[in-house]
Amino acid sequence: MDIDRKTHWETVYETKKPEEVSWTQEVPKTSLDFIHSFRLDKSAKIIDVGGGDSKLVDHLLDEGFENITVLDISAKALERAKERLGNNASKVNWIVCDINDFKPETTYNVWHDRAAFHFLSTSEEIDNYVRTVRNAVTGFMVVGTFSEDGPIKCSGLAIQQYNEENLEGLLINDFDKIRCIKEDHITPFGTRQNFLFCCFKKQQPHLLEKKYI
Repeated sequence: MDIDRKTHWETVYETKKPEEVSWTQEVPKTSLDFIHSFRLDKSAKIIDVGGGDSKLVDHLLDEGFENITVLDISAKALERAKERLGNNASKVNWIVCDINDFKPETTYNVWHDRAAFHFLSTSEEIDNYVRTVRNAVTGFMVVGTFSEDGPIKCSGLAIQQYNEENLEGLLINDFDKIRCIKEDHITPFGTRQNFLFCCFKKQQPHLLEKKYI
């Protein structure tokens, strides 16, 4: 694990309130819309990668989803989410891990990643991420990154901007693109960040369609 990266994010979550960081969303509508479009059973296994203290998990629990995992490099971020959820926190599988070191012990029907993937800056990190999702995802992916019209940094760290073609190109051997959209995220301090959101379906040429697909 990159200790400097972990230290950075622990410091962010220890020193800043949700309204003091750019990625805060009261309602993660775009992510929820994509997940709803998959027509999942409530037993579907969903992982939110780099979820931090995002409220996506709150909404999924409210909708009755039963198998939710939230992964983040920052233990403090997950502690804040647990505190917010109260008793409902026990219904969630929490994993403190750098995505570069993540070795999934199960597979997931949905892999959701809003604004974690674009922090991977080397070809080795990106290739490792693609290998992980190839092995871990049985159903769908939702990936949100800064677009080519978005910022070049977040929380003081450089990011990788993506367009629809190069994001699809990274996953083309394993996933079929369903659709992509671009949208502006309005930060808590009123600035605009342009995001690219894409969803993909895992290629399963030799398997019968499962009922949640």
